[in-house]
Amino acid sequence: MSQFKEVYVVFYAVRDFEGAKKFYGETLGWPVFLASDEMGWVEYGVHGSTHLAITRAQGDTGTNGGGTAVLSVDDAAATHAWLKSRGVKVDELMEIPGMVKLGSFYDPEGNQIQFSQSLF
Repeated sequence: MSQFKEVYVVFYAVRDFEGAKKFYGETLGWPVFLASDEMGWVEYGVHGSTHLAITRAQGDTGTNGGGTAVLSVDDAAATHAWLKSRGVKVDELMEIPGMVKLGSFYDPEGNQIQFSQSLF
């Protein structure tokens, strides 16, 4: 049985955060599910569906048009341990209090995949 439940969100890093918010929210008319200008994150969608999100590009982070899939899990710490036990390259867990606990791992080609445990 897999540690992962489903694809929760796919996100894109954007350089023009305000312009991207206008495009997805106003031009496309997508409903905002979760937003934090402070964190540079806006997630579009409805409860129970896969979401599309944008995040403010940081520093030299490229925006090559590719997205990052985020998989939902029940227990981020257990998933982190499970991935490590299978020899998968995995970063340390991060937590945004009251929102999410998440981690990143990488496929053999170096593509980043994240997993998240909702804390709300």
